[in-house]
Amino acid sequence: MKNTLSALALSLALFTSAGSVALAAAPKTYQVTGPVLELTDDLIVVQKGKEKWEIARSKDTKVTGELKVGSKVTIEYRMSAATVEVKDAGKAEKPAKK
Repeated sequence: MKNTLSALALSLALFTSAGSVALAAAPKTYQVTGPVLELTDDLIVVQKGKEKWEIARSKDTKVTGELKVGSKVTIEYRMSAATVEVKDAGKAEKPAKK
């Protein structure tokens, strides 16, 4: 009985920690709303106020309704880093004087 309870507790602990890591890894979701100015297979350009927003899309992007130039849309997106360039690689600690 103790072994069963221990295994159950361990499984629950592993599941809980893995689940919280998975939840923490998803970036925040944002939205932009406006008319579609341009549309291609991999890009949607939306007018938001005076700004043009270019949002990438893929074959996996879920589209509800007929998407066409002029349609008013609300796009839900997540920010994703394309590249990262480190400007300050960090300064190495100076060795302590003897």
